[in-house]
Amino acid sequence: MAQRFPGAVPSQVPAGPPQQRYAPPQQPGMRQYPGQSYPVQQRSGYTPPPTMATSGGTMMQRPPQQPYSPMRGGPMQTQQGVKRPADTRTLQQQKSEYTHSTNKKKKKLADKILPQKVRDLVPESQAYMDLLAFERKLDSTIMRKRLDIQEALKRPMKQKRKLRIFISNTFYPSKEPVADGPEGPGQEGSVASWELRVEGRLLEDSKNDPNKVKRKFSSFFKSLVIELDKELYGPDNHLVEWHRTLTTQETDGFQVKRPGDKNVRCTILLLLDYQPLQFKLDPRLARLLGVHTQTRPVIISALWQYIKTHRLQDAHEREYIVCDKYLEQIFSCQRMKFAEIPQRLNPLLHPPDPIVINHVISVEGGAESKQTACYDIDVEVDDTLKTQMNNFLLSTASQQEIQGLDSKIHETVDTINQLKTNREFFLSFAKDPQHFIHKWIISQMRDLKAMTDVVGNPEEERRSDFFYQPWAQEAVCRYFYTKVQQKRAELEQALGIRNN
Repeated sequence: MAQRFPGAVPSQVPAGPPQQRYAPPQQPGMRQYPGQSYPVQQRSGYTPPPTMATSGGTMMQRPPQQPYSPMRGGPMQTQQGVKRPADTRTLQQQKSEYTHSTNKKKKKLADKILPQKVRDLVPESQAYMDLLAFERKLDSTIMRKRLDIQEALKRPMKQKRKLRIFISNTFYPSKEPVADGPEGPGQEGSVASWELRVEGRLLEDSKNDPNKVKRKFSSFFKSLVIELDKELYGPDNHLVEWHRTLTTQETDGFQVKRPGDKNVRCTILLLLDYQPLQFKLDPRLARLLGVHTQTRPVIISALWQYIKTHRLQDAHEREYIVCDKYLEQIFSCQRMKFAEIPQRLNPLLHPPDPIVINHVISVEGGAESKQTACYDIDVEVDDTLKTQMNNFLLSTASQQEIQGLDSKIHETVDTINQLKTNREFFLSFAKDPQHFIHKWIISQMRDLKAMTDVVGNPEEERRSDFFYQPWAQEAVCRYFYTKVQQKRAELEQALGIRNN
């Protein structure tokens, strides 16, 4: 029920010349009382407007000369002499629209908290408050972990795995040509040859995750070079090269076939495809930092750790580094700035060394005999936890379910608050009906006064005692003073006299 402060009570004004204390009104037929800054229309009597009974109290019926729009809260505005039509929507439609717009507002944690009176009335509700406090801690923890995961995903997440390389060769002996005969057509002869295959796979148990997509063997390398015996195959046919390009299609292995019936020595060079890019350090810098092949950020971090450990930062000019005898030999300078480190590191960073495998292609062991050799190398692959982190950040099913439950909680708390208000209303009426009705009537009078734009206090003005108060003489003086000033202005205007 709306509560408003009562109107200002007229206070006694000290005596004195009225023109020095109060600006008189300039409109005829209006009067003004001490303590009020707005004019009051003169009226011979006051007749309260008719009222219309409703279920929630009394509703003010607006005068016909001021159409009222319930959705705008005031008289209808006119534009170009045409009145806007009144809002013809029913009260139920307006209520549903208001509820719909209210539901769009962002729900706050304070809307979930039960009032203290409800908690005192229902002690079991303390369990709900405990769950609410636990939910706040859980939400803060989840949010902190989400931020940690987002920061972790910005950095490369790699783990070392074993890649087993299978190098096998098969020998095909020569065949003599067979002439056509009565038993059937003949066959062409063939020379002796061998076939070399280079394949590989990660050492992992595929049974644990049968749906996982396996990486192709070639995806681990940037280039592959097979160098055969130069004396047997000459300078133009002893190299077999493969290099990655933008249009390269990944494959499970490489195959090389050459003629020959002798054992062949070959060298296989494998250059790993590092992601992110890695570099081999200069031998002097590698011995100093204890790093052989690493990414640029790791190398700079190791160098900065060396500078901090040996206190090589200039005490006065902090942006400079004073090189010790080892750094002076490597960088060929006595002092350098921090900003110069990446540029000075460029000549000291080289492409990483390839993996070198020496293999002998054997042709012994009979026709189509297959011989295999295995080699294990360390490779870096994306951590499987990174995929789980991405799935956790991108998952929306749990968030939608939580939002649905939060909406139900807010609706339940709103219902509880409404029931609490109804209970307090009926309890206050049951304890003291007379006092409750009296307060309710006073509140309705204030609302009625605000709705009808009535100024002053019409009920008090109807009584003669109202005009025998101490301020009445002052008001009369001000009224006559206003009249005199108005008549004087009219007379001066008629005679053409300017008031200097």
